[in-house]
Amino acid sequence: MLARWEGSTKIDRAREIFTETINELEGIPNLELALRVYGHQSEVTPTFQDCNDTKLEVPFSANNHGAIKGFVNNVSCKGTTPIARSLEASAGDFPQDDSRKIIILITDGLEACDEFPCEIAKKLKEKGIGITPFVVGLGIDLQYLSQLACVGRLYEASTLESFRQVMKSVISDAVLATSVQFDLKDISGKPTETDVTMFLYEAGTKNLKYTFVHTLNSNNHPDTITVIDPKLKYDLVVNTLPKVEKAGIIIKRGMHNHIPVDCPRGQIQFRFEGQTKNKDVPVRITQHANPATLHVQNTGQTQKYIVGKYDLEILTIPRIYKTAVDVTQSSFTYIDIAGSGQFKYTFSKAHVAQLFVDNGNGTFVWVYDFDPAKLTDVVNLQPGNYKMFYRPDAAVSTDYTGSKMFSIQSGQNTFINL
Repeated sequence: MLARWEGSTKIDRAREIFTETINELEGIPNLELALRVYGHQSEVTPTFQDCNDTKLEVPFSANNHGAIKGFVNNVSCKGTTPIARSLEASAGDFPQDDSRKIIILITDGLEACDEFPCEIAKKLKEKGIGITPFVVGLGIDLQYLSQLACVGRLYEASTLESFRQVMKSVISDAVLATSVQFDLKDISGKPTETDVTMFLYEAGTKNLKYTFVHTLNSNNHPDTITVIDPKLKYDLVVNTLPKVEKAGIIIKRGMHNHIPVDCPRGQIQFRFEGQTKNKDVPVRITQHANPATLHVQNTGQTQKYIVGKYDLEILTIPRIYKTAVDVTQSSFTYIDIAGSGQFKYTFSKAHVAQLFVDNGNGTFVWVYDFDPAKLTDVVNLQPGNYKMFYRPDAAVSTDYTGSKMFSIQSGQNTFINL
């Protein structure tokens, strides 16, 4: 570290960039730092080098940035480069907890004590010591630096500016890594909902920044996303039915962020009672007491909806209305519909005709207009009693009005010839 490098010594240049790096780490929550130094206690002579010259100078604690900078700015370079022993000793420097553990090794030389950093790295891994090493080679030829590839991720710093950029990259990758987990919660507050598209907009705008199809990982937990820029604030749209929105989301830099969103869902499914002539009927679905159409679901489909009450307009003939249908968490809400029958009519010539259903109390309700251009056709009708009123299209007198009563049964055909 006493070698000349860009107008000064490596140690002085390293102090400069190292201070910038420590300053950047100030204020990051849940972060503790420590400093281990090697080659600073014993002088190297032609006949001796102290391969035990490695020491934890500043133990792990919060807000010890000043102590670390102070030591680095005053330390002297004297000794050798015992990388393997320093790496092995550093594993014992960490607190015994489940926190994420990271080593950043900065060196201007290779192992000088005839030991093998690769073997130490392997031993740490075999012992289950979860440490993520980053190796920064300060002015080392890449050909030689590659000998430390077994230890961890390599970064080459051949110039002062590249050293500055490397340290920013290392801190970003190792310490400031930002991740996000969208917890789509069910009615009990557990993040079990998934398989839905999410839009992330820049907050307060329609500038769509990210689109993700939510998934659960192999552990059945919401998957972790690492590509979201923490500098922006976001508005989230979860494309459920109805959609769920969450505004003003802040992503905290350098942390694993949990974004909870209430998305409890259940399913609506239709069943036909008895035989039917039409299994694919459109159903207009609205939120209860809200007239706006939310979705049109066919009776042959199953669809998920946010837990709540819904109004249904089943587009059979005649139409069927269901109000305040209750959708509950992770359950099927079954809607039973009487199977339709088929009504086939044949006119000998063009007629004006309308069809009414008998309400059973002496009143009739319109359900269908016949197309005068069609002399024959087939109409799917719900079970019930019907009355057709008709008049020849060419007739100029209402005296030609006629009527015909008939019944429809589920799965049955009814034929009328006029």
